[in-house]
Amino acid sequence: MTEIRSCTTPITLRSRHVLPIAADPIENGWVRIERGRIAAIGRGHPSGTVHDLGDAIILPGLVNAHTHLEFSDLDRPLPAGGGLPAWIERVVAMRRSGAASGINEAARLRAAIASGLKQSSAAGVTAIGEIATAAHPMAAAGGPLVRVFRETLGLSSVAMHAARSSLRRDLDRMSAEGTCTGVSPHAPYSVAEALGREVVSEAVRRRLPVMMHLAESRDEAELLATGGGAFRTMLEQLGAWQPDTPPRFLPVADWITLLAKAPRGVVVHGTFLPEDQTALSRLARHRDRLCVVVCPRTTLALSGRLPPVEAFRAAGIRVAIGTDSRASNPDLSVLAECRALVEGGVVSPREALAMATRHGAWALGFERRCGMLAPGRSADLAIVRPAGRYEDPREAVLDPATQIAATFHRGRVIAGTIS
Repeated sequence: MTEIRSCTTPITLRSRHVLPIAADPIENGWVRIERGRIAAIGRGHPSGTVHDLGDAIILPGLVNAHTHLEFSDLDRPLPAGGGLPAWIERVVAMRRSGAASGINEAARLRAAIASGLKQSSAAGVTAIGEIATAAHPMAAAGGPLVRVFRETLGLSSVAMHAARSSLRRDLDRMSAEGTCTGVSPHAPYSVAEALGREVVSEAVRRRLPVMMHLAESRDEAELLATGGGAFRTMLEQLGAWQPDTPPRFLPVADWITLLAKAPRGVVVHGTFLPEDQTALSRLARHRDRLCVVVCPRTTLALSGRLPPVEAFRAAGIRVAIGTDSRASNPDLSVLAECRALVEGGVVSPREALAMATRHGAWALGFERRCGMLAPGRSADLAIVRPAGRYEDPREAVLDPATQIAATFHRGRVIAGTIS
């Protein structure tokens, strides 16, 4: 059979199972691709020329709803000992060490992002929610669709002034380049109230989605409640805390109210949100425009627990999946994140795959483009090959022995091959 590396002409792919996600699995199913879109989906034997994939499974391209590709050049995660404040110190030390050694940071960053996009494509990912510290180019020929959330930090008046100016400049630049954009006030411990309100207002004015890390650790809650604790110590050591003019912090519940002003708001991690019933209630109240993205392996490493997905689902809140970064994770595998939740008894395989596709697309504002297989949608596919016999295709997709054979984005093969 001919090996296919590109798919620029109409093609019908047949496999043992097709997983539309929004409907039940189709046994002996097929997908017809024309002009980069899904033309039809069916069962049995379609007319015309068919490329038979055998026992493979076709599912929507995966959505990595939250990641930091700038760390994709790391061989292994940074040590997680000491929790989130200690880990952040290691990240900052790594960045400062690189700057001090004379490394061309712009070149390193471009290479890391390119590597991250390539790793993502190989992992079956066709859409990404990326946190970026500046207006770095994310487009890669034939790569995944990326929404770039421009990150903002600032606690002092000087830092806030610089952050405001660079945010507007970078958003203008990315918009002119045709980049799918969003904004990201980093976290409650790194963004003062005044700056946070301005950032969200800018997003509302431009009709952009907002993504923010919230309720990641109990140390964060202590800082917001008392102004002290491990985060206060960390901020002082990093020179981000001005004792003469301490920043004014917003509680998590108020941040959620702010996020709800945007056309779409994404809470990242939310590990300890169930301990703040006011915040959780506000999140549930605005679930028509807010959702949560969890990064299971990162949360387990830094907090010693899996994300509280059950609490979010009980409140009717959409939950998507992300990988965070290679600074906190061994790889960029969305399926490995799904396995962590399933093996931990948190969700079923069906629920995990919905989080990694349909809910992730909604989180990024891509729900009309990707996240499920249906006629008229972009032909974003992941084709996987189970290692042996299987009964349940969803369980087979999450089997560690299953291999991703190829990834299609807009009908083109962006990783792997099919034969």
